[in-house]
Amino acid sequence: MFRGTGCACATLPLSPWLSGRAVKLAKKSAPFAFDVVILGSGAAGLSVALDLPSHLSVAVLSKQAVGGSTPWAQGGIAAVVESTDSLESHVQDTLVAGAGLCNEAAVRHAIEAGEDSINWLVEQGTHFDESDGKFHLTREGGHSHRRVLHATDATGAEIYRALVEQAHARSNLRFFDQRVAVDLIVDKSLPVNERRVTGVYAYHLKKDRVQTFAAKAVVLATGGASKVYFYTSNPSGASGDGIAMAYRAGCRVANMEFNQFHPTCLRHPDAKTFLISEAIRGEGGRLTLPDGEPFMQRHDPRGELAPRDVVARAIDFEMKRLGAEHLYLDISHKPKSFIENHFPTIMQRCAQYGIEIDKQPIPVVPAAHYTCGGVLVDHQGATDVAGLYAVGEVSYTGLHGANRLASNSLLECIVWGRGAARHIGESDLPEIDLARYTPWDETQVTDSDEDVVVSHCWDEARRFMWDYVGIVRTDKRLLRALHRVEMLQSEIEEFYSNYRVSGNLLELRNLVQVAELMVRCALERKESRGLHYSLDYPESTETGTPTIISPRP
Repeated sequence: MFRGTGCACATLPLSPWLSGRAVKLAKKSAPFAFDVVILGSGAAGLSVALDLPSHLSVAVLSKQAVGGSTPWAQGGIAAVVESTDSLESHVQDTLVAGAGLCNEAAVRHAIEAGEDSINWLVEQGTHFDESDGKFHLTREGGHSHRRVLHATDATGAEIYRALVEQAHARSNLRFFDQRVAVDLIVDKSLPVNERRVTGVYAYHLKKDRVQTFAAKAVVLATGGASKVYFYTSNPSGASGDGIAMAYRAGCRVANMEFNQFHPTCLRHPDAKTFLISEAIRGEGGRLTLPDGEPFMQRHDPRGELAPRDVVARAIDFEMKRLGAEHLYLDISHKPKSFIENHFPTIMQRCAQYGIEIDKQPIPVVPAAHYTCGGVLVDHQGATDVAGLYAVGEVSYTGLHGANRLASNSLLECIVWGRGAARHIGESDLPEIDLARYTPWDETQVTDSDEDVVVSHCWDEARRFMWDYVGIVRTDKRLLRALHRVEMLQSEIEEFYSNYRVSGNLLELRNLVQVAELMVRCALERKESRGLHYSLDYPESTETGTPTIISPRP
């Protein structure tokens, strides 16, 4: 059976054996054609779009109208903008948080571009909080100085507002929402080092059909894969689509075992994904047991300001020790006016669930928050496949190492997004020949009458990943997870091959592929380091190296 699998579609004419119906369908559904197609409309994707030369036509595809995880980011963006701080201090804080696995060149590349990135965001219309005519800076876990710029506790939403406003004013940009990418278009008959991406298949959620987007360059800005876990702070679209597609296209992935669990997600049955910003701890919030006793000093001398992996493990340990469903984060000792000024969004949201944070502690649990690994890229965001770039959480740049320092993620989006835009603008892009694109063919598949299978697979995958590949791991748990992954992959491939695609099926296919990569990376690391903690190997080795998974032939 032929379906648009991403194979040879831009180098061969229409398959001669396609049915007459399929050819007619192809004529009615000619491919969209753009110089650059960007998958994802968050800070990373919009940074690329806004910094590309204006003569290039650009398509921005997204699942929804909102910008991925960016509007959910509360804390801020880290950069050295004060004379009392230093680039070297920010570099060292990042290296320490990364537990010996950061690429120092990548760290310096990002941090040295920090102030310029802030100035660019301000030029785009971003309004950061100020005090006495200067940026108001807060401090978060792992930082030795106050260097986190913010817009109250809704920094991501403010950055997204400014960038999307600018993007909609650009005549060379066109937005396509309600699209879930199916696969990248590459000629898989070629060796990996000779492949070039020439577009993408995308499923239209409302029209229930797959469309072809031809492109000279494709940028993955699809975010991370925290939806692979049952409890997550991420929006529902964080299913690892870009990582899975890039791997299938021939890209290497790295450090997928390092999944950051944010220590403090609101524990309430009606607020499963609401994050309680680390900035609350930065401003004096205390983590306590159910009886009100602080406990972080027993786990780390830095207390509440220890890096996220340390704090998450401490909370996980105390919850298991006590058999508690959650612990607490208490900021109620601060004046109400202080809380209202610094954390209005959190205060309002908690109040919706009957929690008055100026009077009582907030119930919290750790939740999957950030994918520190991803598609292997260089300083321009270029991947192993020519013409394909990856920026933001979907990528592995070397900045984060074995753990991400708080508020470095938005900085990474801007630095690598703008770098990819410059590289594309300076490249000699190939011409597009629309006659060489094979259309997506659904003439040999049927509608599914068993969609319940997809929902059951979703639930099973996320639960066993939480149980076996969570904050604390063992080889036995990882092997159990790998066995279940392989069983699910067989079922999903059979389903994908015989039935028409749907948004849920496409996300499930990608999510389980990413789950496999996470488990394989975790099994290869015979030590505990950063976000990967194994009871079988509780110590760190003297030197650590990235875990790199090459695509299968």
